[in-house]
Amino acid sequence: MRNWAVLVAGGRGTRMGLAENKTFVPLLGVPMLALSLRALLDSGVLDGVTVVVGSGERLRAESLVAGMGPCLPVSVIEGGADRQASVWNGLVNLPLDVELVAVHDAARPLVTRTVIQACLASAREFGSGVAAVPLKDTVKRVDANRTVRGTLSRDELRAVQTPQAFRASLLREAHERALHDGRRATDDAALVEAMGVAVRLVDGDYENIKLTTLEDIIVAEVMLTRGGTFPSGFPFRIGHGYDVHALVEDRSLILCGVRIPHERGLLGYSDADVAAHAICDALLGAAGLGDIGRHFPDSDPAYAGADSLMLLAEAVRKTADAGYVVGNADVTIVAQRPRLTDFMPEMRDNLARALGVAQEAVNVKATTTEGLGFEGDGQGISAHAVVLILQSRISPFTSKKGRDE
Repeated sequence: MRNWAVLVAGGRGTRMGLAENKTFVPLLGVPMLALSLRALLDSGVLDGVTVVVGSGERLRAESLVAGMGPCLPVSVIEGGADRQASVWNGLVNLPLDVELVAVHDAARPLVTRTVIQACLASAREFGSGVAAVPLKDTVKRVDANRTVRGTLSRDELRAVQTPQAFRASLLREAHERALHDGRRATDDAALVEAMGVAVRLVDGDYENIKLTTLEDIIVAEVMLTRGGTFPSGFPFRIGHGYDVHALVEDRSLILCGVRIPHERGLLGYSDADVAAHAICDALLGAAGLGDIGRHFPDSDPAYAGADSLMLLAEAVRKTADAGYVVGNADVTIVAQRPRLTDFMPEMRDNLARALGVAQEAVNVKATTTEGLGFEGDGQGISAHAVVLILQSRISPFTSKKGRDE
């Protein structure tokens, strides 16, 4: 006899402001659905999983599953009009010899092996095992006017989570009766309770949160990164950029978009802003997009005398198209002369606008070489830049708000 899971993954992303299924939203670069499925597959107490997705999403989910290389059988089917109908579709598609079934919401990707195992163990012994946690807040009963009519005892209350595990025959019967009677419920335990069958609770986990809003995504990512571990790969990339230009007469000296009073300026096809160029290279390199010469070649007349801050903004857009946002940037300008201290606030402000980040996320430094090298004898200026880019939380989707704008 086998244990199986029905992973419900047809939820809309309405409260996240998304126009698509929220379970495909990545946490630290890994789709929520993949994290939930991996937790089930690694639990050690299941023989397979049936994933239930929304209409028209089967191929996308099957591609995701195939890329995970699952160690157990995983099937993908389409669900119904709501969660209850989707679970029913999952139940009727289970293998015939399944004894215990655990229903889990893909929107709870932080579920632990301990919780999954406890639910299945309880279902085997008592016929049911539903994850739940004690309430932390005081709960009031109110009327339609929001007037308090009583305070409930927290000792008798639990916040119910998933997985919810049952004997497969019991849960099928509960759904069949609900379908016949036209009864709707927000979880499977309520349907079993309606049959007069006692439901057994097991200890859940306060971190087994259901991801409903974008704020929940942020909280979940913090939980995943705690201790320096990540679910798969890395959610960030770091890039380094370097550029150098010669100092010549009859050219303006422009650094980080600021025109600096000086007897000479930097030679280049564009405005030769060596600092902005270094940051461009760092961004493109971090995103795996090559270098500045590939995207803004000096053979293209469009870039003759170009404003390098505009090029930097375009590099940011290309980085975003690759699924990343800018975290922070640090640039060091190497020049014997002129002194740049007084211009740095404006430099930071210019770079922050071009990068689309707060000024606090940008740092500009200047140093000399104590008279050594081409920078030291005034032949040129160089710049080094390091940037951090982060995988976009809702990439590759665009929110409804973003699309409307």
